[in-house]
Amino acid sequence: MKILILGAGVTGSAVAEALASEENDIMVIDFKPELLDGLKQRFDIGTLAGNAAHPSVLEQAGVHDTDIVIAVTDSDETNMLACMIINALYSRPKTIARVRAIDYLKNPDLFGPKGIPVDFVISPEQIVMEAIHKLVEFPGVQHISDFAGGLVRLFSVKVTSYGFLTGKKIRSIKERLADAKIRVVAIFRSGKPLIVNGSAVIEAGDEVFLVAPREEVRRVLKALHKLEAPIKRVIIAGGGHVGKRLALALEQDHQVKIIEKDPKRANKIANDLAKTVVLVGDCADETLLLDESIGSADLFCAVTDNDGVNIISASLAKSLGARKAICLLNHKSYNKLLKDSDIDVAVMPNQETLGSILKHVRSGDVAQVCSLCGGTAEAIEAIAHYSSDQNFDSVVGRRVDSIHFPSGIVMGALIRNQEVVPIHHDLIFEEGDHVVMFAMDKKLVSNIERIFQPFDKKHKAGVDSV
Repeated sequence: MKILILGAGVTGSAVAEALASEENDIMVIDFKPELLDGLKQRFDIGTLAGNAAHPSVLEQAGVHDTDIVIAVTDSDETNMLACMIINALYSRPKTIARVRAIDYLKNPDLFGPKGIPVDFVISPEQIVMEAIHKLVEFPGVQHISDFAGGLVRLFSVKVTSYGFLTGKKIRSIKERLADAKIRVVAIFRSGKPLIVNGSAVIEAGDEVFLVAPREEVRRVLKALHKLEAPIKRVIIAGGGHVGKRLALALEQDHQVKIIEKDPKRANKIANDLAKTVVLVGDCADETLLLDESIGSADLFCAVTDNDGVNIISASLAKSLGARKAICLLNHKSYNKLLKDSDIDVAVMPNQETLGSILKHVRSGDVAQVCSLCGGTAEAIEAIAHYSSDQNFDSVVGRRVDSIHFPSGIVMGALIRNQEVVPIHHDLIFEEGDHVVMFAMDKKLVSNIERIFQPFDKKHKAGVDSV
C-alpha cells in the first residue's frame, strides 16, 4: 500500500514507524529537513521537504497514485487544506486528517459531503481523554478499550507480588470466572508475550489481558480482586487540550481541580469549565500540592505537554499520598523510567491514536483496531464475509477449530446480531460475524487480514469523526 504522511512530528513519526515495518511504500512530507533526516536514518521510507498543503509538493510526493493520505501536521488548518486540495485535484487517495481544536469538532456538518471533504477525522486529544476517562471509571485496570460498539471490552490488569492472581494457572482463572464469554487473551511478562494456555502460570509483574462483555467487566474485576474503590477527587496537572477535555468529562460527577502554569490559559479554561477549580501554579511544586491536600486525592493525572514534568509531578504526587497517578508520555522510551516509580499507569497518545488510523489502513474488513504494549501488539475487530472466489480464504461456513492461526493470535470474542456468543471449538462462523482477536505481535496481523477480506476491496467513501 502506498501511504503519504503529512507531518513528521511526534504523531507522524509514530505512524511512519508503525507502518514502515509492514512492507508499505511510505512518503513523509514536512517543512523541517532535520525531522525528515532523522526518520530516513531509522526507516526505509521516502521524505520530501516542503509545505504539505502546496499542490506542487503533493504532486512531487506522488499523491496521484497514493492509496491513503494521513495528514497529521501540527496545524489543523494545514491538515484540512491539504485534504481539500487532494479531493479537488485527485480521486484516488483516501484522506485522514488530525483535527485538534474543539471548535472544529462541535459541528457534525463541518466534515462530510457538503462540508470539508475529509474521509476520516481523528482527534488525538479526544481519544486520549476517553482512554483516561475509562481508567477513571475502572481504576483497577491498566488499559481498557471498547469493541463491537461497546458490547465487549478488552482490559488488562497488573499482577502484584501478593495479589490474588500471583501463582495461579490460567485454567484456574477460567474456572473462577465461570463464563465462556470471558477469555484470557494474552499475558505479557517484562514486555514480552507468553503463549496462553491452561497450564500457563501467572507471575508478579505480569500484565494479563482479558476480553469480556461490557456488563461483566466489574464482576470480573471483583472476582480477580481488582475492583478498586471509585475515584471521586481528581487533580489534573496541565490545562491543555487533554486536561480541559478531561475536566469537562469529569466535573459533573467528580471533584476536579486543574493546575495550569500559564495564567492566560488558566483564565481561559476557567471560563469554559462550570465546576472545575482552576489553579495557577507549578504542578511539580510540593508546597502547592500539599496546600491542595494531595494526600486525600484519589487520582493525580499529569497531562502537560512535557513528559519530564509529567513524570516528576506524578511521582511527587504519589510520594505525597495520592492514591493513584496517571502519567501522559509522548516518547515511549520514557516508559522505561516508570518501572522503578510508583506511577500506576502511563498513557501514550501516539499508541492510543494509532489504532484509529490503523483501522483504515488494514486490508481486511476491520471495524476497530487497538495498538497495545508500546505498539508491538494489536487487538483487532474484523468482520467475516463469504466469497465464492477460490483464491479467497474466508472463515464463513467453517468451524473455529478449522481456522489455524499462528500461536500468537487468540480469539477473544464473537459478536453475532448484536449479541456476544461463546467461542467453542465447534462454533461455525456466519456472514457478518464480528470477531475480536488479539495479535501478540503485529507482524501476525496479515494472517487476520487474509481471511477477513470485505466483499469489495475498494474503500467506500464516508466520514468518521472521533
